[in-house]
Amino acid sequence: MSFDVTRFCVALTSAMADAVVYSDAAGKIQFWNQGAERVFGFTQSEAMGQSLDIIIPENLRQRHWTGYDQTMRTGKTRYGAGDMLAVPALRKDGQRISIEFTITPFHDETGALAGIAAVIRDVTARFEEMKRLRQELRALRAVAKTEG
Repeated sequence: MSFDVTRFCVALTSAMADAVVYSDAAGKIQFWNQGAERVFGFTQSEAMGQSLDIIIPENLRQRHWTGYDQTMRTGKTRYGAGDMLAVPALRKDGQRISIEFTITPFHDETGALAGIAAVIRDVTARFEEMKRLRQELRALRAVAKTEG
């Protein structure tokens, strides 16, 4: 029995708990795994071929597309291999969530940037907990300052 790397990679990324999303140079979704369905609420059939706008909050779209287009044009990104990005995102139901992700650029046979894959994790619960702890710490510091 031979090992089929392509089949293995597709099976692995399809079944991952983390969202795996690949978008082409135009920002159209070309791969959407089960994890992406869980995180964002869109089925694969709903997401395929759609713009990444379906998961980007409206107030962040212009900034996102400026960076995305520059990356596609130049082939360079300011995010190095393994850099964790943290941003707000949207679910199908309109709920705003906090995500962290890494990106991997993909080049075509000529070396031009063909698209970008992202491995995404919903960190909303952790983000909210950190926000709550920061607020509590500020309140405690304010009390200590008035008592001190």
